[in-house]
Amino acid sequence: MSDSRTAPRVRVILNPSAASGAALHKVGIIGDTLRRFDLAHEIVLTRARGHAKELALAAAADGVDVIAVVGGDGTLNEVAQAYVGEDGEAVAGPDLAIIPCGTGGDFKKTLGLSGALDEAVARIRHGQRRPIDLGVLRLHTKNGDERIHAFVNIASFGIGGEVDAIVNSSPKWLGGKASFFMATLRAMTTYKNAGVRVKVDGKPWFEGPIFNVAIANGRFFGGGMMIAPHADPSDGRFECVAIGDLTRAEVIGLSPKIYQGAHLGSHDVRVTSGTRVEAEPLHPWGNVLLDVDGEQPGKLPVKATLLKGALTFRA
Repeated sequence: MSDSRTAPRVRVILNPSAASGAALHKVGIIGDTLRRFDLAHEIVLTRARGHAKELALAAAADGVDVIAVVGGDGTLNEVAQAYVGEDGEAVAGPDLAIIPCGTGGDFKKTLGLSGALDEAVARIRHGQRRPIDLGVLRLHTKNGDERIHAFVNIASFGIGGEVDAIVNSSPKWLGGKASFFMATLRAMTTYKNAGVRVKVDGKPWFEGPIFNVAIANGRFFGGGMMIAPHADPSDGRFECVAIGDLTRAEVIGLSPKIYQGAHLGSHDVRVTSGTRVEAEPLHPWGNVLLDVDGEQPGKLPVKATLLKGALTFRA
């Protein structure tokens, strides 16, 4: 590992499908920029869903100092799986950095990253090392199997899982914000508010129909919605936000406030914080899908725990 007097060795994990393939065309300029900052580096490309985790594990085994992720929140989420063990425990690994390029880039907003390439690489070379919390879910897959799944930004359930399914099966040329907004409108035509029961730190918090519930480490999701304006990914707590049994018209009216982070005082919106969240459907037949960093890995019931400072970002 490098010390403060030497440049870190960087392994770039790039998702060539990010931003409808635009990321692949940036390989040359990313390499040129890393060289300008005197950073020894390698660029490796993901080949399939889940491959980013394998590449991150290989980078850790090779002793690199920084893994730089090129892609959206989904690619970052895949890399984060390398930092959690089979039983949900933290696994040490290289520092992380983000070189933004993807349909969803919500977590970079919480970190205050502009998206400029020079800025992103400068943070790798000269930025502060910032401890970041990692969320860990014990969730159920669509087949009913239980498994561990990490998240860096936000895990939600309700309409969020329906939106992910639409976004991930649609062309991404519209860009992150427009893609998620259009997918939300489509999902609202069929989604019925699901009945759930939620506990935070072992105490009952919410019971009833929900439009969506967010377990937030970061502040933004869905292409720029500031769902959890007070979330801090380094404070050792989740911010939990429930949007209750609103009608479609009420949700549409609330949407501008969510983008601005001004919705917390609105009708049937609740907020709390904690380190453990448990959620289950109110009815055995309930099929409540999860949205985890823009991906759709499973459904309720779910248990979320927080690993304080499990990641270190160059930010």
